[in-house]
Amino acid sequence: MSSTSPTPQQLVEHALALSEADDCVVVVTDATSANLRWATNTLTTNGVMHRISATVVSFARTADGVAAAPVSGSAGSLGQVAALVAAADAAARLASPAEDAADLVPERVSPDWDEAPVPTDIGVYRLFAPALGEAFGRARAEDRLLYGFVNHEMTTTYLGSSTGLRLRHVQPTGHYGCTGKPTDLSQSAWVGGATRDFTEVDALEMDATLARRLAWGSRRVDLPAGRYDTILPPGSVADLMIDAYWSAGARVAHEGQSVYSRRGGGTRIGEQVAARGVRLFSDPAHPSLPCSPFEVATSSGNESSVFDNGLPLGRTDWIRDGELVSLLQTRHSAAMTGQPVTPGIDNLVLEVDGATGSVEDLVAGTERGLLLTCLWYIREVDAQSLLLTGLTRDGVYLVEGGEITGVVNNFRFNESPVDLLGRFSHASATVPSFSREWGDDYFSRTATPALRVPDFNMSSVSQAL
Repeated sequence: MSSTSPTPQQLVEHALALSEADDCVVVVTDATSANLRWATNTLTTNGVMHRISATVVSFARTADGVAAAPVSGSAGSLGQVAALVAAADAAARLASPAEDAADLVPERVSPDWDEAPVPTDIGVYRLFAPALGEAFGRARAEDRLLYGFVNHEMTTTYLGSSTGLRLRHVQPTGHYGCTGKPTDLSQSAWVGGATRDFTEVDALEMDATLARRLAWGSRRVDLPAGRYDTILPPGSVADLMIDAYWSAGARVAHEGQSVYSRRGGGTRIGEQVAARGVRLFSDPAHPSLPCSPFEVATSSGNESSVFDNGLPLGRTDWIRDGELVSLLQTRHSAAMTGQPVTPGIDNLVLEVDGATGSVEDLVAGTERGLLLTCLWYIREVDAQSLLLTGLTRDGVYLVEGGEITGVVNNFRFNESPVDLLGRFSHASATVPSFSREWGDDYFSRTATPALRVPDFNMSSVSQAL
């Protein structure tokens, strides 16, 4: 941004001053990202991007209620913001009253409201990049090919309203992923994770993990579809728990459309939905996974409401000691269900009381079973049971006598994450994790244990590598 460009705060104030609606909420985000990409042991691209975007929500009062209209777009100039305001104001005047209408959140000001956006740049890889070059050399010497991508983003959000909200939040988000293959391309292995700043990401250790997994694949065993004693690493558990979280909307549960619906009507809040000792929660102040401490909603739906912008967020238990205690609630859905307001939060933690150790410890305790490394192409089959289907990818390994003895073919699976929480037999300690399916673009802040499930349903054999 040049020195003459408006600041995000100026964009917010300009929008609020221009709006002729009865009320207005403005969300401005300033985001920079830096990335590296590589293939066949060679860096192929790198780049830094910067974008400024805004959502203007105009509210119009009528005799029948309050209408709301959000309009989003690029916001690098005062003129672009003015166009968004004009479009939102016009849309609000034509809109029908909103069913989720509520009083806007009253005045509150972040102490750092006046501070500038926090950017990232290619220097975030100052430790990672040299080690990646060493990993390329080692892989080349050992007839191994590396393919991967890393991305780091800093997003500074400014939320202002006609009721006096002036809130700011800075969110670092980073992830890495690398696939390793032998030069004959006969198999593949993958490793990935989330990070705030890449200071703890070791490219040489990443390559060493891939080399170890490819060595496991020196023996190939073909297995049929069936139910197997299966170890899901933390990343695969994150894949499934994110689906369980995203499906936890209170309104759809109240209306009988989800796995969290009570037979006969209402929600299953208060019911046992998982094994004793299981906790699933979100917390903006989690030391490893900090995220926005206030609600930011650029549209209204079953799990969010533009009227709730700026609501303070705190730790929310979704499942406590196996009991469902909360669902994703807007103020509108909370009035319908008679439950507290519990908006969605941008992280998720699964813990099991008394669980210790690691994936390796679960392997050591397994007589015969499978170790997955990651899942992909996960889709919902049945909302009432939250039955999911998906594929294994980049390494399914055979465990015999507590040791990994070979690689097996890939499978399609059919399982419900809610059901898994009630029937797993062993769990490891909870650690920061990364969903292969959802972490790149949607939800990267998770901490989960590895789980051992005695009868995981591999419904068919997949021909994918």
